[in-house]
Formats: sequence, C-alpha cells, structure tokens
Amino acid sequence: MTAQASSLRARIHALLHFTDPSDAGRRWRLLHFCVLGVGLFAVILLSIDNLPLDTRNGLRYAIWAVAILFFIEYVLRLWVAPEEGRYREASPTMARLQWAVSLPGLVGLLATVPVFMWLAGYRIVGSDAASIFCVLWILKLGLHAPALGTLARVVSNERAPIAGVLVLFFIVLVIAATAAHQLERGRQPEAFGSLPNALWWAVVTLTTTGYGDVVPVTAGGRLVGSVLMISGISVLAIMTGVLATGFSQEERRREYLRVWEQVARVPIFAALGVVTLSEIVGKLRTRYYPSHVTIMRRGDPGDSMFFISSGECEVRLPSGGTVKLGEGAFFGEMALLERQPRSATVATARPTTLLVLYASDFYEIASRIPALADAVEIEAKRRREENLERRAGEPKR
Repeated sequence: MTAQASSLRARIHALLHFTDPSDAGRRWRLLHFCVLGVGLFAVILLSIDNLPLDTRNGLRYAIWAVAILFFIEYVLRLWVAPEEGRYREASPTMARLQWAVSLPGLVGLLATVPVFMWLAGYRIVGSDAASIFCVLWILKLGLHAPALGTLARVVSNERAPIAGVLVLFFIVLVIAATAAHQLERGRQPEAFGSLPNALWWAVVTLTTTGYGDVVPVTAGGRLVGSVLMISGISVLAIMTGVLATGFSQEERRREYLRVWEQVARVPIFAALGVVTLSEIVGKLRTRYYPSHVTIMRRGDPGDSMFFISSGECEVRLPSGGTVKLGEGAFFGEMALLERQPRSATVATARPTTLLVLYASDFYEIASRIPALADAVEIEAKRRREENLERRAGEPKR
C-alpha cells in the first residue's frame, strides 16, 4: 500500500472512531447522530399501524436511506480496521477479518439488514421488523459511545463490591420471599402460594417499584414488607455509591492521562522533569476549541493562563496587529501576573487543545516550583518589551 493510501486510511479511521478533533471530525459526528436520529424516528413511527400508506412508504424510504449510509460506513470501517491498535500486529486481511467477527463488526453488519432485504425484494412491514432495526441501531449507538467503555471499566474495576452488593440483594430477597410465603399463603394462596410468586412480590418491593398488584394482608407479612422496603433503599443506596465512586475514580484517571499527554507536548513543562510534571498535571484542565472561536477578550478578568498543546491561536492586539502562537506557546500570563484585565483578544486559528491554569493554582505551583514561575515571568517580560517597542514605533496621531 502506498504512503498516500495509508495516510488516507488513518485519517478516515480517526474520523469514524470519533478521535479527530478537527472541524471535519465534528461534522462527521454531527452527521452520524443526525442520521441515526432520523432512522430511529422513522422506525418508531413505522410501528404505528393506522398511518396513511404514503406516510408509511416515506418512512420505509427513510429507513432504506439510513441503512444504505450505515452500509457505506460499515465498508469504510472494514477498510480501516488495520489502523486499530489491537489489530496492527496482524496482516490487513486478518485485521479486517478479526474486526468483522468482533461485536462492533457484527452489530454494524446487522444494522445494514434493510439494505439486503431491499436487494432481495422484501419490503419492511410490521412493527416487529421495525423494532428489530431500532434495537440494532441503538446497539450501534451504544458501541460507539465513549461512556459505554467507561461503564465497562467501572464495572470491571468495582466488580468485588458490586458482587458483594448483589449477594446481599439476593440474600435479603430470598429471606423476605420465604417469610412472606410462610405468613401469607394461608390468606392469599394465589399470590403467595409458591416461592416464585413470593419472589415476584419481594423483587417489586425490594427495588422500591411498588406495583401494588400483590400486597401482604397479615400483620407479619406487612412487617416483613416494611423491613424489605427499608432494606431495598439501603441496598440501592450502597450500589449507587459504589458506581458513583467508580465513575469518579475512572474519570479522574482518564483526565489525568489525557492531561499528561497534552502537558508532555509543551516544552516549558517537559523540561521540568517527571516528578515535577506529576504535580502540575493535577492542576491543569484540558479544553478543546474548534477554529475561529474567541478564547478570551480584551478587558476580561485575568484569572487564568493558557498553554497551547496542539493547534494555533491568534492574538489580536489593541493596535490592530495580530500575532500567531503555535504549539508549545502560552498566553494570558501578563494579566495573571499583574492581576490586571486582559490586554488583548485571543481566538483560535484552527482546532486547538489548550491547557488552562487558574490563578490560585498558578500561585500555589509557583511557591513550590520556582522554575516554572521564572520561565513564565521571563516570557512575560519579553512580551512587555515587545509591546513597548511596538507602541514606540507606531506613528503619533
């Protein structure tokens, strides 16, 4: 394969896997979700039996159009499969085969079923077929949603406490169902005459759903129900706490790694060493901006400074001139050091990733890492001198 084709494949892979921060990547993501929304909306409406024939035909055409677009996407994903990190050791043919039999590949293929039905001469009729396509497209959305991977990692990381909560849930459930079966079966043989029926009542009560279709009538049964409801709230609260803590820890880990990767690209940080770098990473925040977006305006409070990890920014000076700042540069330090309003407006010239350091964090770091404060102060002094020279060279009015 030529280098040009390989580069094109890598770019398409970045677009399809939602890792490209460029304008084209944002447009693709928007198009993908819009097409998916149209398809799901058409599938849902097609399940209504009393729609006019013209409307039903229009919905069928919409489903076919969406399925054709998904088929094109499937072919492209199959072509760029060798760019996947886990398949790079395999040959291109083997990489594509492995992706095709993976869960994302199978779901992507099944989502194109309307195309094959159309080619085979079948028509999409009935709510059953519509529901199948709807489920497939929802699965497709879930596979490409970053939150799904986060959820899987959280469940994997917290599997021990989650298993403990589930065991506790099962123990309380069986004990309550058995007690209700013994206490209520004489008064309500249809509802509590067997343990499976009593388990249904226990599940509904323990999860605090409370359908009300089966309720205890004896004093002992009501006492068991009261304890079970309180236990249900406690068990669900424990489960919520475990998952919330897991999500919080996972998000902190992801943010730390993401910021570390961006910080390593900035020369002023990379020169400080690994130990010092680890202290700075926890204070920085990553911000992504598309092109031609104003980051700060002249006169805004100087409460933070920005480091350019990737991309390019344009500083619009009060005199009317502009200065380009590329990867590794920083801005906003003069207003922060002098505790004055912003003296210039800064906007992105192309998609840019910035690292934001707020004033309170900057002064805390400066007290412990003088090298960083000195580097920022030197650059601020140089820019002050440049501004003075620029103003001195301007013609007087």
